[in-house]
Parts: sequence; structure tokens; C-alpha cells
Amino acid sequence: MITFDQVTVQYEDVPEPALRDVDFTVEEGELCLVVGHTGVGKSTLLGAVNGLVPHFTGGTLYGRVTVDGRDTAHHPPRELADVVGVVGQDPIDGFVTDTVEEELAYAMEQLAIPPGTMRKRVEETLDLLGLADLRHRALHELSGGQQQRVAIGSVLTAHPRVLVLDEPTSALDPTAAEEVLAAVTRLVHDLGVTVLMAEHRLERVVQYADRVIHLPGDGQALIGPAADILRTSTIAPPIVELGRAAGWSPLPLSIRDARRAAAPLRAELADRTPEPVRPPPAQERSRLLAARGVTVTYRGVPAVREVDLDLHAGEVTALMGRNGSGKSSLLWALQGSGPRRAGTVEIADGPDPHDVSAAQARRLVGLVPQTPADLLYLESVKQELDQADSESGTAVSARAVLDRLAPGIDDATHPRDLSEGQKLALVLAIQLSAAPRVVLLDEPTRGLDYRAKTALIGIVDSLAEEGRAVVISTHDVEFAARAADRVVVMAEGDVVADGPTTEVIVSSPVFAPQTAKILAPLPYLTVNQVKAARS
Repeated sequence: MITFDQVTVQYEDVPEPALRDVDFTVEEGELCLVVGHTGVGKSTLLGAVNGLVPHFTGGTLYGRVTVDGRDTAHHPPRELADVVGVVGQDPIDGFVTDTVEEELAYAMEQLAIPPGTMRKRVEETLDLLGLADLRHRALHELSGGQQQRVAIGSVLTAHPRVLVLDEPTSALDPTAAEEVLAAVTRLVHDLGVTVLMAEHRLERVVQYADRVIHLPGDGQALIGPAADILRTSTIAPPIVELGRAAGWSPLPLSIRDARRAAAPLRAELADRTPEPVRPPPAQERSRLLAARGVTVTYRGVPAVREVDLDLHAGEVTALMGRNGSGKSSLLWALQGSGPRRAGTVEIADGPDPHDVSAAQARRLVGLVPQTPADLLYLESVKQELDQADSESGTAVSARAVLDRLAPGIDDATHPRDLSEGQKLALVLAIQLSAAPRVVLLDEPTRGLDYRAKTALIGIVDSLAEEGRAVVISTHDVEFAARAADRVVVMAEGDVVADGPTTEVIVSSPVFAPQTAKILAPLPYLTVNQVKAARS
């Protein structure tokens, strides 16, 4: 169905090719997972399947890419739209209509599909992805995860033979991610759709892959069965890392198989106490923020219901919950920029952020939104940093903060040309230049690979060591297990759980990390804890 024949892609002004002599075939009805660190060429490989590379991205493509017998060099994306459906990393960038139902129908309208067939397919897709209750909702009103499901649905209605997904679960909570992946696997097994998927959260998808395409970073591509490729790959989910550490063979890729293999390991660890992921505080932490009765509504619909929350110096809190549970609304209400129908937010040695100017609020509470690029609007990194310095009015230099978070970013670089991790670091530097004691991060791991997440944990640790209170809204349970002292879980605008990370997520079948699921009832959260206990 998809054939890469000695494909090399070379971009102008880039010394090394993004892809070099890539040669593989993906058969009909196969689900192939593309893995690799950020910047190794995954998006280039995916873009070559529907002709975006090189027709729209520029550069030169050597070799031959064919999809269902069509050479992409001679067929631009519009001539492949009936065969290849593509969903990009940021779903809102691809929306062209106003409501969910209209978006699901749009691709079929462009393909001149009869109205009766269109209606039937829209209904099927609404049910398939759990979108029926949202059919008349405006797209801009949806949460990030809901937008992601609509984007996938808008492609599925055209019934493509090949589906290309670039991080399809990046904005989804664990349950929603499972629903989407279940739908995708049904398309593969029941309808014979060929799926090529790139995803950083390998723990969610690797068990579904027939084969894995690993891009090690030198432009080449290694393809083979998932267990064979991941045993030696430079990037792997926790279940594989644990399997490597324990010496399991064959390497398990599902929780069920791992639990079967882990019985001896559980017995070995049964009488050992794991080291804490984060060291306990040396002294009592002072309270930096006290929220009481915070309520947020949109058009009369409550998004946050009378939430009470205390944040303390040096504490890292993970804010979790399904899509639409009110996490982002709560963060914006705490920062002062978002609407608040009722309640108060008290900051130590400062006023309620809702009652002061935006510039003053930034000095009290800094917030990095789900899409950091939304705060980047100037032409260079230097202009963004200079603007932050002029607005912050503090002695803290945004450049100095950026060099600490992500050294080596050139002043002349356009912000939109940065990697997702670099954009996050830049926006975080802009916010921290105002020296807020409270820092809020909304889905900061979206688009980050495991290595970048580890670097982000280092940044979060340094913020906590400086005495700041850090709140991270996230669906990434593996990140929360490694980064947070405390977990707060929201549902329908209410706080339903609040406590130490180990207590909250180990007891949850939804939010437990892979290591906890494999070794339960033992209280292990990370592979590093296991390694330390066995050493």
C-alpha cells in the first residue's frame, strides 16, 4: 500500500538530509508506528506519504514514494485526498468550518459524495469517536482533546485507504486516548485501512503496532516487529524499559503480558521499600496561593464548581482529569485572566490577580497555555525576550532565564521555527522574567519526546527548588509520576481527589503509570525506582 524506494529528502540550507536512503513497504491493513526523538524526520516521513513533502514543504525528494500505486512526486496532496487522510499535530489548524457536524461533512463535500451517504457516515463517525453529544457545538468551544477527536473524525468520514496520524493522542486523557486507538484498530482489522502513526507517548500505542519504523537520527529508518526494534532503540516506553532492566524475553508490550512476566520481579521487590520519586520537604512549606470557592461558567454552564485549592512553595502539583473536566478553566481563573463567576484567590504578599492589570497579574502568577506559540507574535527570539523584559519591570533577564532552560537558541531565530520543546522554554522564560512565585503549566508535555520530558522535569525541579509553587495540568500519567509531589484530580468542575502522587495515582486504574500497573500492589511508580531497589 505504501512503498518508500531509496527515498532521500534534502532541505535547502540544511547540511544533512532529513531522510537518507529510506526503503520499506507498509502492507494493506497494517498499523505501523513511527518512533524517534524530536527532529529526526518523523513529520517529513509522514508528509511524504500524501505529497506534502516536497510539494508544499520545499526541499528535494530523491527516490520514489508510491501510495496505492500512485507516485507522490506526480500527484500533489489534492490528487491523493481520496486515498490518504492526514491528521496533524495541532487539530485546530486544520479546521475550516464552525461546528462539529459541519467539519465531519466538509471532506466529503469536497469529494462530491452523495448527501445520503454523507449523513450516514457523519452519524457513524459521531458514534465511533463518542462525539454525538457535541455535534452542534462550535469547534472553538471544545477542549483540546475534543478537537483532536473531531480532527480524526473529519478524516475518517472520507473512508481513506491510508490514514496518517501525527500524534493523535497527544491532547487526550487516558480514557479518550483508548477510545480513539480502539477506533483506529477497528479500522485496521475490520476495514483493512493502512495506518501510519507517529506518537511520542509510546506507552499508549506500542501494543497495537504490527511493526515499528524507528528513525535513529541519522536520516535512516529501521523497520521490524515492535519488540525487536524497541529492544535496542534509543527511545522506548516504560514497559519496555522495565522489560530491558528485568531481562524479560520476549519483550512484553502490553500490561497483561508484562504482569505475567513480572511475577518473579514482584516477589523480589516485595520486602523492599521504593525510594521516593521526589524527596520530601526538609521543612513545612509555606502557602503561596489560597483559592476559595472558585467558580467558572460559560453561558450558564459550570466549568469549575466552588473549588478550594492551596498551593505551597517548593511543591509540584499535577492537575489531572478527563478532557473537559475544568482543568484549563481553573488555571486561567487562578492566573486572573480567565473569567471567574465567584470565589477568591489570595496570593502571599499580593492582591487577587483578578483585581489587577495583566502586567501585575503576571508578576503574581505566570501561566503557559496549552499551545505556547499562542503567546509568540514577534519576528525573532530576541524581540520576544526584549518585549518580556520591557513589560516585566523586574531585574530578571528573560534571556538569562532562557539560557538556563534551553541554552543555545539563537537570537535571530523566528519563534515559529523552534521545536515544541524550545517554544515551551521560550514562553516559560517570558513568563518567569516577571518573577512570579506561582507558575502554571497547561499540558506542557504535548509534542515532547521522552528525552525532552526529562529535561522539562529538570526545569520544574529547579523552579520548585527556587521556592515557587508549580502546577502542571497534564494527561501524561508517566510524566506526573516522575515530576509531581501531589496530584489533584478534577471531574465535571469538581476536585474529586487531592493527595500525594503515590496515593492518588496508584489507586487509580485510569491514571496509574505502566510500572505501577505491572507491579501492583507494590507502590512503585517508575522504572528508576525499580532499578534503585534492585541495586
